[in-house]
Amino acid sequence: MRAIDRDLADALRVFDTCAVANALETFGVRLRNEGFVQGGARCLFEDLPPVVGHAVTARIRSSAPPAVGAAYYDRTDWWTHILSIPEPRIAVVQDVDDRPGTGAFIGAVHANILRALGCVAYVTNGSVRDLPVVRALGFQLFAGSVAVSHAFVHLIDFGEPVEIGGLHVQPGDLLHGDRHGLLSVPPEVAADVPRVAASMRAHDRRVIDFCTSPDFSLERLRTLVNESEQGRSS
Repeated sequence: MRAIDRDLADALRVFDTCAVANALETFGVRLRNEGFVQGGARCLFEDLPPVVGHAVTARIRSSAPPAVGAAYYDRTDWWTHILSIPEPRIAVVQDVDDRPGTGAFIGAVHANILRALGCVAYVTNGSVRDLPVVRALGFQLFAGSVAVSHAFVHLIDFGEPVEIGGLHVQPGDLLHGDRHGLLSVPPEVAADVPRVAASMRAHDRRVIDFCTSPDFSLERLRTLVNESEQGRSS
């Protein structure tokens, strides 16, 4: 696991997820159709700023009672595991029921617990609840649905790989998310992403400003776009 420091986390939060995705494309570390959630979980609090954190993974069920024990509180060892992952943290929980989302794993109480344990967001293909209370915490949610009940929700395991919307997540993976969605940031290029994203944003700003300028011309637009593309690849 390659942990990031607070300065890098702050630098990554300056950019939205689209800008981070654009910057990652320039490194050629993965295909452009990989590395991000493609359905199955959406951002619920679009007005909150981007979140950055290391993945804390778990799997749950909620449609039937657990074979042993009662529910969430029987597995407080999960909380100990959370603290073994470097801050900041993002909880990533896969609902493995045939119909994910019958019961919500996270509501007002457990959102406060996760926040106290250094988590800044919760990601699931399942459901969440108590939205006004969680929103007031400034705690971000990415979820497949919203539910009224926790039903029989219980942990199956934690600290293992999970999959949310086609994104395979290992414990400790660096994640970046906002209103647009959630993606992973390969650790080998993470430190260079803010610099590249800032450069690309400056190039794009020139094109956008020119499109609203009284001096707009198709010929000059072609030149600017070409310069912008060269800047993206440099």
